[in-house]
Amino acid sequence: MKVSSRSKTIPPSETLTVLEKVKYLMGQGRDVVRFDVGEPDLDTPVHIKDAAKKAMDEGYTHYVQSRGIPELRQAISEHVKEVLGLSVDPEREVIVTPGAKFALLASIMALAEEGDEVIILTPEWPTYKACVFMAGAKPVEVPTRPPYRLDEEALKQAINDRTKAIMINTPNNPTGGIMPEEDLKAIADLAVDHDLAVISDEIYKALLYDGRRHVSIATLPSMRERTVIVDGFSKTYAMTGWRLGWAIAPRQVVDVMVKIQQSSTTHPTAFVQVAGIAALKGSQSFVDDMVKEYDRRRRAMVKALSDIEGVNCPLPEGAFYVFPDFSELGLTSQELSERLLMEAYVSSIPGSVFGPGGEGKLRLAYTVSIDRILEGVKRIKAFVDRLRR
Repeated sequence: MKVSSRSKTIPPSETLTVLEKVKYLMGQGRDVVRFDVGEPDLDTPVHIKDAAKKAMDEGYTHYVQSRGIPELRQAISEHVKEVLGLSVDPEREVIVTPGAKFALLASIMALAEEGDEVIILTPEWPTYKACVFMAGAKPVEVPTRPPYRLDEEALKQAINDRTKAIMINTPNNPTGGIMPEEDLKAIADLAVDHDLAVISDEIYKALLYDGRRHVSIATLPSMRERTVIVDGFSKTYAMTGWRLGWAIAPRQVVDVMVKIQQSSTTHPTAFVQVAGIAALKGSQSFVDDMVKEYDRRRRAMVKALSDIEGVNCPLPEGAFYVFPDFSELGLTSQELSERLLMEAYVSSIPGSVFGPGGEGKLRLAYTVSIDRILEGVKRIKAFVDRLRR
């Protein structure tokens, strides 16, 4: 039986490839320090879990509206108003999805025709490119300057008659960089001039450090009507396994995304949506405490990595990743990641999978305790020292 030609364009998940190797080594009794997983290690807050349990008991186990239950869409619109300063219509401009990943895919399917081009500012989460391929469009990767600063001339040169949208992700996975407002304004101007949509992945917006504030490109002049904001609960509330996301977009785009959802996943799990209401409307002390904890880990990891000769590790501005440069070692990022895992039992994601600008780097997630961070970096240092002998 033949598979489709389109399916052959979808790259395999490097994260899951690493995960399989990690599971194998752990099954052999190896103590692996895990810097590969991009998810909070903290437990979902109790009041959110209790809300889901109560919802199941109250009968939220059947079909609900494909857009998402009205109470959750209302809570999302209130959250967006409070955090971003945007007024959105919960009835027509909000869709709740089974994870932010599906919101990304549905938004691209809603906006791009077969053969259209979607510009992705890199380094980027590899799923962006996979979603563009699945929608039948062509991804065009445009590098940014470290840590995630716009190269305006490169973006201008990438735009042509086939360009349909620009994808951005700030705070950024994998660099932890935050795109400054002046860069967002430059992207907005180009989007308006060329009548382009912007898909803005803002899943890490709560994870900011050193007093920084999040600015959504949708808040800039003339951008509300051409922006799709993708967000969710996974990173902010330690709800990765709950699979609950959302998108804010003009009503004509949301209407199409709803049809895509109706014909594929129907809607996110009903009782999980009730838990989402509890997350947004309940105490936010968990989020504040989580950011403080990740700030401690961020500083500890950067300090330890910076003590390794030949390693350059900038201090990330947001999210929960560092993206250190190991290029002086003379290994590709794939080789380095593989050898660190098999020889030092430290897992990572090779920088090359994140597109242009990633080669020679590793993505390391500081979603483990400081003790494990220090142990992992100690192993990395020992490996680097052996390599230099």
